[in-house]
Amino acid sequence: LKCAARLAPAPCRWNSGLPVNIGVLFVPQQEAWVVERMGKFHRILEPGLNFLIPLLDRIRYVQSLKEIVINVPEQSAVTLDNVTLQIDGVLYLRVMDPYKASYGVEDPEYAVTQLAQTTMRSELGKLSLDRVFRERESLNASIVDAINQASDCWGIRCLRYEIKDIHVPPRVKESMQMQVEAERRKRATVLESEGTRESAINVAEGQKQAQILASEAEKAEQINKAAGREANAMLVKARAKAEAIQLLAAALSQQHGSAAASLSVAEQYVNAFSKLAKDSNTVLLPANTGDVTNMVAQALGIYTTLTKPQAVKAQDEMPPAHEDTQPPTAEMLKAEQGSSS
Repeated sequence: LKCAARLAPAPCRWNSGLPVNIGVLFVPQQEAWVVERMGKFHRILEPGLNFLIPLLDRIRYVQSLKEIVINVPEQSAVTLDNVTLQIDGVLYLRVMDPYKASYGVEDPEYAVTQLAQTTMRSELGKLSLDRVFRERESLNASIVDAINQASDCWGIRCLRYEIKDIHVPPRVKESMQMQVEAERRKRATVLESEGTRESAINVAEGQKQAQILASEAEKAEQINKAAGREANAMLVKARAKAEAIQLLAAALSQQHGSAAASLSVAEQYVNAFSKLAKDSNTVLLPANTGDVTNMVAQALGIYTTLTKPQAVKAQDEMPPAHEDTQPPTAEMLKAEQGSSS
C-alpha cells in the first residue's frame, strides 16, 4: 500500500475544478484565475467581482496563492562514507507569479518534488553519516537554496524544507549504538580518573597542611619547654651548685676542713679506680696507680696552690693584729705537725 501510494500521481490542483464563464464571476481571496481569450492569455482575475465575455473568454488555470505543503516520498541516498540511507521530507511552497506557474511548467508540484529529491541526493553525497545527523539545519537550507534557484522561472518559491525521518541500515545502527556506548564508557572512565586525581590531590594537600601544623606545634612546644621548664631547671641547678660551693667553702674554712677534703678526695679516687676496665678492655693508667697517698697529696697541692693567692689577699686586707710575744708552746707545735701530716 505504501509503494502504491508513493507511485500514484498526485492530484493536480491547478487544472481541476475550473469554473465556467457565465459573464459575472466572483474570485475568492488568495486565488488567481488565469483567463484566455480565444486561446491566448488575456489577463489574471483579481479577488472580487469580475466580468468576462462568454464564449470568447475561458478560465484556463486556477492558482492558489496560499502556502502549499508537499510530502517528498522516501528515497535512498548514499553518504560520503558509502552508507545508504532512506530519507523523506516535507516541502513548503508558495506561488509568487501565477502566469509563470501556469505557462512555465506543465506540473509544478511534480517538478518541485523531483527537484527536491535530486537535490537531497546530491547534498547527502557531500556529507558523512555523522555530519548528516549534526547538520540537518544546514542541509535543509542548502536544499531550499537549490530549489529556489531552479524554480525561479516557474513562479514558485520554496519557503522551507524539513527532513522527517532518516532510516539507517540495521548493521550501521548497531555499530552506531556500540559507538555511543563506548563514548559513554570513555566519559565515565575520564570522569572517574579525574575524581581520583582530585581526591589524591586533596589528600596530599591535607597531609601537607597537617605536617606543617604538626611541625609548627612541635616547634612552639620546644620553644615553650626551653623558655619554661628547662630554663627553670638550669637556674635551679645553678643555684643548687652555687649553694653547694658556698657550703663546701664554709666547711673548708672550719677547723680540720682540710682533713675532711683529703678524706673525700681519697674516697672519690678509690671509687673511680674500682670502675676501671668495665666499659673497655684498653685502660691507660699512671705508673703510681696504687699509691693513694701520693695522688691525694697531688690533689691537695693543687687545691693549696689555687687557694693561696686568696689567703694572701685576705691577710693583706685584714688589720694588723697585736704582736704576741709569747713563744709557741709544745702543744701547738704538735697540732701543726698533725695537720701538715
